[in-house]
Amino acid sequence: MGMTVKTRVTGEKAQLSLSGRFDFTAHREFRQGYESALKQPGVTGLEIDLGGVDYIDSSALGMLLLLRENAERDSLRLALTNCTGSVRRVLDIANFGQLFTLS
Repeated sequence: MGMTVKTRVTGEKAQLSLSGRFDFTAHREFRQGYESALKQPGVTGLEIDLGGVDYIDSSALGMLLLLRENAERDSLRLALTNCTGSVRRVLDIANFGQLFTLS
C-alpha cells in the first residue's frame, strides 16, 4: 500500500497527515501536499503528522530534510508530530531530534 497525504490549513498552521508507507514511491504526493499547504496565504508553520505512518525509510528521511531546508529558507516553523513505534526509532537513530521538533 502507498501513502496518503491529507492537508489541512488552520490560520497560520498547515498540517499534513500522512498514512501508510513513507518511502520513495510517496515522493510526489508528499511534495505536492506540502507545496500546496505552503502556498496558502499567511501560513507560517507546518506540522507533519506521522501518526498513520507504518513504515519509513531513508528516502523519506531525505524528503524530510529537503522540506526542512525549504522551511528554513522561508522562515517557517516545522514540527514532526505523533512520532511513535518504529517510525520514532528510525527518527531517533537518524538523530532527527537535533534537526526537528519531535512529539
